[in-house]
Amino acid sequence: MQLKTQKLLFCFLLHINPSLTYSLKNCSILYEDNPSAGVSVDCANRDLVSVPDDIPKEAVSIELRGNSIQKIKEDFRGMSRLRYLGLRKSGITSVDDGCFNDLVSLETLVMRNNDLSALTANMFQGLSNLTTLDLSSSGIYFIHTSAFRFLTSLKVLNLDYNALKTTDEIQPIFQLPQIQTLSLRCNELSSFESKNFLLNKSSSLQQLFISGGSLRKFSITTPTFPHLQVVELSTCSTPTKLKWDISDKTLLENITQFYVEENALSFKGVQNVMQNLISLRHFKINMVVRWIKRGLLSAVCKIQSLRRLDLFYNNMNNMTLKLAPCSQLTELYLDNQLTRVSHDIRSLAFLKVLHLDNNYISKLSCEDFENTTRLVELNLNTNQIPSLERCVLEHLTELKHLDLGYNKLRAFGDTFKVALHKLEFLDMSENDIDELFSNTFEGLQSLRHLKMASDDLTLMKIKTFPELRNLVDLNVSFPFGYKPKLQGLQRLENLTVYFGKGFTFKNPYPNKHGGLSDLKLLKSLTVIGCTDLPFRLQNLKEMLEAMGHLEAFEAVGVFEEAPDVDTFQFNPHLSSLTLTNTDMSDLKPELFRPIPNLQRLDLTNSMLRSMGFLLQANLSALKYLKLTDNKIIMIKESVWEALPSLTYLDLSYNLFTCDCSNAGFIQWVKTNKQTQVVDAPQYKCSFPVSKEGTLLLDFHTQSCFNGSFLCFISTTCLVVLTLLTSLVYHFLRQHLVYAFHLFLAFLYDSKRKKKNDGHQFDAFVSYNVHDEGWVYREMLPVLEGEQGWRLCLHHTYFQPGKPIIENITDAIYGSRKTICVISRSYLQSEWCSNEFQMASFRLFDEQKDVLILLFLEEIPAHHLSPYHRMRKLVKKRTYLSWPQAAQHPGVFWQNVQRALQAGGALTELVPAGR
Repeated sequence: MQLKTQKLLFCFLLHINPSLTYSLKNCSILYEDNPSAGVSVDCANRDLVSVPDDIPKEAVSIELRGNSIQKIKEDFRGMSRLRYLGLRKSGITSVDDGCFNDLVSLETLVMRNNDLSALTANMFQGLSNLTTLDLSSSGIYFIHTSAFRFLTSLKVLNLDYNALKTTDEIQPIFQLPQIQTLSLRCNELSSFESKNFLLNKSSSLQQLFISGGSLRKFSITTPTFPHLQVVELSTCSTPTKLKWDISDKTLLENITQFYVEENALSFKGVQNVMQNLISLRHFKINMVVRWIKRGLLSAVCKIQSLRRLDLFYNNMNNMTLKLAPCSQLTELYLDNQLTRVSHDIRSLAFLKVLHLDNNYISKLSCEDFENTTRLVELNLNTNQIPSLERCVLEHLTELKHLDLGYNKLRAFGDTFKVALHKLEFLDMSENDIDELFSNTFEGLQSLRHLKMASDDLTLMKIKTFPELRNLVDLNVSFPFGYKPKLQGLQRLENLTVYFGKGFTFKNPYPNKHGGLSDLKLLKSLTVIGCTDLPFRLQNLKEMLEAMGHLEAFEAVGVFEEAPDVDTFQFNPHLSSLTLTNTDMSDLKPELFRPIPNLQRLDLTNSMLRSMGFLLQANLSALKYLKLTDNKIIMIKESVWEALPSLTYLDLSYNLFTCDCSNAGFIQWVKTNKQTQVVDAPQYKCSFPVSKEGTLLLDFHTQSCFNGSFLCFISTTCLVVLTLLTSLVYHFLRQHLVYAFHLFLAFLYDSKRKKKNDGHQFDAFVSYNVHDEGWVYREMLPVLEGEQGWRLCLHHTYFQPGKPIIENITDAIYGSRKTICVISRSYLQSEWCSNEFQMASFRLFDEQKDVLILLFLEEIPAHHLSPYHRMRKLVKKRTYLSWPQAAQHPGVFWQNVQRALQAGGALTELVPAGR
């Protein structure tokens, strides 16, 4: 814990710049499974008034739509890798010249729905690699002649819904070397005439979309646009009839696609145009019912190159289209409020693609498609078809794509049992089918993608799917009580299952994996429960046991409680796990241990109160973690140590508490440079009540760290002091004791000098009590009795009740000299040691011969090693030895007498008496 605190304090004391952190203040970095894809930043709809300054310079995509930025300055400096920049609906009124200078890799710039008014000369400076520019709905009425000169790679330019009035303003566009698509819908141009564009060379333009309430004339009379292939003439709020002047139809011979609305041209005008589009392949008309009634399609179909016809929003009901002359058509799109399939379609024998979606077709007959035997794609989505007879589709033997979704189908008989052997895609989702019988799809041997999800399916026979051996994707609803048999789906890779209300999966088969034994190649499984009533999927782990190669599992509203810990024991390759809309409050870390390769985990809306389960979950490979809409209050710092690979974390909409328990998490969010905490600056406090609604990252963590810092410093000092005291006591105890006594001696000597007291005794005798007999028997009779010296002894001078150390000091400084009677007992005595140390301080302080060493025993030098001070004195000064004087005691006492008589300065003597 102390180590973690030190790390946090270190970061705190360094004052790390928040702008360098990975979690952005006002934006989020989109998660990418492939890090090499680059950094994509989302700043959309954040009420920003300026471009955030903490966007990473290495970003490849930035989305800033829906803000109030107004002015673009040098906000993108250094972003040389940026490829996409979205500035739609951002209130932009001006762009500084050169502000895009560093965007050398930018390919797409979207600035639609702003208030630019004018495009200045250097606005797009630096955008030499830009290929797509969207400036629609930006109030542009003026374009400088040099505005586009830097856009040498531009291919697509959208200027729809602006206020451009003259072709002079758009002429520079046609001089761009790479321009291919130009959209000029709903401007204020009065004419578009190629003769007015004075170009040095022909334009590379391929697609032109143009309209306008003031547009009166359109003409291509010069070889200005030799590559033009697509032309659209539409109308705006004020319908006008423009005139298309054609002087040379060879100038239109490359046009292959023409889109037109009824009010853009007159009927005669469109007839004239169609006669000159000799290479037309795709014709699209909107809201031209009157033209169709007058036989327009008959004229159009005379164009032998025509292959595709689109008729949208024409409200034709069941009107005859007169498509007989269009027998060469291969694609037909009809969105015209049809209530039945038009009889005209029967004449289109070469038709391959037919879209009849978004109509009101309520019945299909056996004759509707009997002649369109070459159909490859048929779309009947969003109609009102109640049933499907076998004969309706039995002739479509080449059909590969069939969309019947969002109808009212309740039955389809044997439709999929005999015909449609080449069908690869079938969508029958959201119909009224309430029952599926055995072998329903036995004729679809080539089917790879099947969508059958529906809320109304209540009965499904066990042998519904076994024949679909090439199926790769299955999207299906399992009704109440259904026992799924998916045997035979050996190639199934993606399975999405919607379970009905009250559904319980039970394995009715005697073999180990029952009806799921063939799902060994399944890579993705999505299970979605009933939204009205949660149910219990009791044997899910049996279902998963057969899926040894499963890589992604998603369960939405499926569990009533956390899955058993051994649920994923047979899915070691699982890399993505989503368990949402359920109660995971008792989630255990053991659930994740069999899946160590997990990289994505989403537990949104799972009633989690803690992230503690991650500490022992063994998720070292986890990169993406989403825990939004839970009840997490506090987050421990140790969680991040358990997730070393984490790069994306979303904890939005949790119940954070703003106190010191989250201080570590707050500091980590601000300083870590690996994990992006999505929208962290917008996280709000729920507790305590006084801070409810305030921002989590605004909580001042300094006080928490200060308290921890003081506690850390105090604890550290105490530990160091304890260690130091122990070391000193063990190794330097004698030196400290000596220093203490020297200090006391110093104080006493200073005090005595001030008083100028004389000496009461000739010598103070320092001895151990074990040597007291020798002192009284041998020393006192000679020194006091014969020689007349006044000696100070313990029992005669020390005052009762007075501290011993003071008695010792008074005795030493009250005597001219100190005689130390040294023996082994003396060396082991603490008080004798104090007396010797005090006397030695006086020796060195006064620099006089005031210390006499008298050895009663022969003591080897190595026994004096612990007594550093005494050993040093013995080496440098003469001392008296009683054992050596045993034969001549008179000489010994004469030497003592001479030592007591001496009073000169201290001199170094050669050791003697040994």
